[in-house]
Amino acid sequence: MMGPCEEVQKNENQEGEAAAIGPQAETLEAKKPWTAESHSALETEGTHGLGEPVMATLYLESCRANGVVPVSCLLHQGSASELNLRHRGLGPQGARALASVLTSNVYIKRLDLQDNGLCAAGAEALADVLRKNSIISDVDLSENQIGAAGLQAICTALALNTTLQKMQLQGNRLEEQAAQHLATLLLRHTGLKSLDLSYNQLNDLAGETLGPAVAENTGLTELNLSWNHLRGLGAIAFARGLEANIFLKVLDISHNGFGDSGACAIGEALKANSVLEELNMRNNRISMSGALKLGLGLQVNQTLRILIISKNPIRCDGYVGILKSVRNNKWSALELLDVSDIQVNRECDDLASSMKEILPGLCIKH
Repeated sequence: MMGPCEEVQKNENQEGEAAAIGPQAETLEAKKPWTAESHSALETEGTHGLGEPVMATLYLESCRANGVVPVSCLLHQGSASELNLRHRGLGPQGARALASVLTSNVYIKRLDLQDNGLCAAGAEALADVLRKNSIISDVDLSENQIGAAGLQAICTALALNTTLQKMQLQGNRLEEQAAQHLATLLLRHTGLKSLDLSYNQLNDLAGETLGPAVAENTGLTELNLSWNHLRGLGAIAFARGLEANIFLKVLDISHNGFGDSGACAIGEALKANSVLEELNMRNNRISMSGALKLGLGLQVNQTLRILIISKNPIRCDGYVGILKSVRNNKWSALELLDVSDIQVNRECDDLASSMKEILPGLCIKH
């Protein structure tokens, strides 16, 4: 059975053969002179911005050439700074039509293409946009099944792009082979501030690849790796990368499999890291042993403000250990400790209450 992206590619090939001999080909042939002038206008006016009529006409011509139905809101986009086309079913061909007018658009700063079935071919078309456009700074390509091939095209384009600051790639079937492209991106693109890689299939080997890249990255301040498969040696390697990182402020590694060994490595990282402010470790198979090792880092860390460790089997002893570690750190910056979905007893409640006198600004959620 073919996947949806493979079926799209097959349909594109069949439609392309039919279009070559159909009436549409005659229509496009008759309009060729205008199309040529349009692209000439695109090149000459690109740095000054295309007028709405020119942009709309270019888009319509490109839709005809790619055999797709135009998205009506784009025809009236004007000088708006955000283009929201999520859930429109654009597909690869629709992405190609869109790319023809985005390349030189000087108004759009945020591009939202979530859930459009772009696949690798659509990502490649948009990669050309990111290679040439110097205005777009925020892109959402979530849930588009771009895979490793599409990601490679995007990462290669971003190596030449110094403008993009935020990229969302959640739910794109990114697996182990995609990690090397991501690592290269983290090493080369110092302007990227926020990266969302949640709901993918990045495993322990991917963690071993990403760890050193995180250690060397000099720009990223927010990273979301929740709902992946980071565990074992991959989790440890990633934590070691965090230990050396001096830029990352927000990290979400919830719903992975860090376990006690990963929690221990994160604890070691917190001893050395002096910039991280928010850490989400929810649902990571961390037991009492891992919680106590994590607490060793909390005893000396001076920057972490938010720690979410809910839905882990740390039990009362692990919870008490974490509270005591925070209590013993007079320089602790912790403002929120989320231990919800963890069963506690009277001792835990009494200790939590006593913490209010020592750290009045600390909120404990359970």
